[in-house]
Amino acid sequence: MPALELDPVIHAPLRLQVCALLSATDEAEFALVREETGVSDSVLSKHIRQLEEAGYVRVRKATLASRQRTWLSLTKEGARAFAAHVRALTALAGVAKA
Repeated sequence: MPALELDPVIHAPLRLQVCALLSATDEAEFALVREETGVSDSVLSKHIRQLEEAGYVRVRKATLASRQRTWLSLTKEGARAFAAHVRALTALAGVAKA
């Protein structure tokens, strides 16, 4: 059996959840991701920064209705890494004894 390639950057539960949310859309507002994950701004920011430093997430800031908004999206590299991580998790689940 080939070695499973779990991505340590994505594998943390919150980062995995963020990648899953972002994989379903072109772009999501930070506030929406925060609400969906149920964590504080500071906790989410820390994990987004790690994904951004790995080149997996793009952060875009824009002013909308006189308020600064932050938008998040998976990069192409991030989408590839997330898909590979999901394949590895699926393979791992397939060999697990229930």
